[in-house]
Amino acid sequence: MTEDAACAVAHGEVPVDGGSRALVAVFASPVAEHLLRYGRDLGFRTLLVDPDPERAADGALAEVPELGSDADVVVTDHHRAELGAVLRDVLKRDVRWVGVMGNPRHAGPHVAALRELGVPESEIARVHRPIGLNIGSRTPPEIAIATLAGLLADRNGKPGGFAF
Repeated sequence: MTEDAACAVAHGEVPVDGGSRALVAVFASPVAEHLLRYGRDLGFRTLLVDPDPERAADGALAEVPELGSDADVVVTDHHRAELGAVLRDVLKRDVRWVGVMGNPRHAGPHVAALRELGVPESEIARVHRPIGLNIGSRTPPEIAIATLAGLLADRNGKPGGFAF
């Protein structure tokens, strides 16, 4: 990260420059660690947001910064008490994409949490779940790869998988 970009992030901004992409992982977790590592390798500007300073890694922001239309936001833990408040704040931003990890066979707890906070249904509908490509991922590195592959397919207007 350049010195200017680091300064902007320190002030709660994720700079938009030259069409580069931002990947924001919400909540420190093993999956977030791999998302950020692999995301940097793919050319994303990466950022971790975690309101709990005891869980957050160095450099994590406690609050959702200003984000632009180049940002993809991935919530990596749907069991956190802060889920609704953080997602509400993300949805106030003009992000390109937002998703929450979780098993598609179970109701997403983010929906009830957002409704309790009075978030309009049209905003709740912006949240993707499930996320990533269905490759049978089980481990944090595999989940991160599936998630990033899904983001790239979506960003590039492709279906993902073996359909060309």
